[in-house]
Amino acid sequence: MNFLGNLIWLIFGGIIIAIEYFIGSIILMLTIVGIPFGIQTLKMASLSLWPFGRETVVHSRASGCLYIIMNIIWLLCGGLWIAITHAIFGLLLCITIIGIPFGLQHFKLTAIALSPFGRDIVHK
Repeated sequence: MNFLGNLIWLIFGGIIIAIEYFIGSIILMLTIVGIPFGIQTLKMASLSLWPFGRETVVHSRASGCLYIIMNIIWLLCGGLWIAITHAIFGLLLCITIIGIPFGLQHFKLTAIALSPFGRDIVHK
């Protein structure tokens, strides 16, 4: 079932989201300061490529000062807009019964877009 969900996700826009995140991560990694943020967008690209059957997990080490500072910088420099966009798409998709699984995947991407530092992607 995960394979079918991922295939439908890719056909109807998941590949575009993943490519956008990948291009953004390459642009961020061109500067030394942007490398940690580029790694986080690569995480988001991999999750947006195959979202079904994967989850984001917050680690206990994520409560450190550096993770909090990096997440605040992330939010101020565009992470909030990414999260709002995924939340809006999630709400729109959850209006229909067929779109609910895809809306839930956008909510998963919203969670990682709000605070990517200190999160890892794991298989269910």
